[in-house]
Amino acid sequence: MGIRERFRLDGRVALVTGGSRGLGLQMAEALGEMGCKVVISARKADELDEAQTHLKRHGVEAKTVVSDLQQIERIPALVDDVLAAHGRIDILVNNAGATWGAPTEDYPDAAWHKVMNLNVNAPFFLTREVGRRSMIPRRGGKIVNIASIAGLRGMGRGVHTIAYNTSKAAMINFTRALASEWGRYGINVNAICPGFFPSKMSAGLLDTIGDEVIRRTPLQRLGDDDDLKGALVYFASDASRHVTGQYLAVDGGRSAI
Repeated sequence: MGIRERFRLDGRVALVTGGSRGLGLQMAEALGEMGCKVVISARKADELDEAQTHLKRHGVEAKTVVSDLQQIERIPALVDDVLAAHGRIDILVNNAGATWGAPTEDYPDAAWHKVMNLNVNAPFFLTREVGRRSMIPRRGGKIVNIASIAGLRGMGRGVHTIAYNTSKAAMINFTRALASEWGRYGINVNAICPGFFPSKMSAGLLDTIGDEVIRRTPLQRLGDDDDLKGALVYFASDASRHVTGQYLAVDGGRSAI
């Protein structure tokens, strides 16, 4: 197989959570462009409809599934929908997430539970369901967890996101632990750690510290709509068949300093 063919994803089925906007939509677009049958899930039907229209304009046909991953008991139904449509799940992108800003001493209980439930619990239960119902029986699959450089370091001055940082650090070690366990099934598990990308989630924070972030980033820029696509396709494709348990920072070099 030539190197170009190793990056192709023709006919494979990919589920992207939080795929209706932002980084999730960008990654769904990349997978579709490389030949995947794409399924995107999110909480809001109207946003999924907009995302489906956006993808169609870019030549990507995508199935949508309305699913609130904080309702853990509904996760099997999400997997049911994907398997009913396509019969298998070859690629799982755990992208859906949440954040909350407050000083630790004042951090609301409900906020802590919301962030940890969506960023840690939901990916575990969804991954377990996909693994035992599709990937393990088929002896293969690609799991890509979207962590963050926030999971690699403490919070910057004036940034109060302790639950988010904690949850993303958990996802990095979840990736490593699962890779060591499921490698015997031919399943690759890796993580991408984005830096600062403009999105609905980061908008308020970047309004405050955006100029400082750019100044302290070696490449002197924020991420854009295309900057995660290459990393995702690499981890989702046969190009990374001998890579598992790893995380890749896509952050313009910010985590290097």
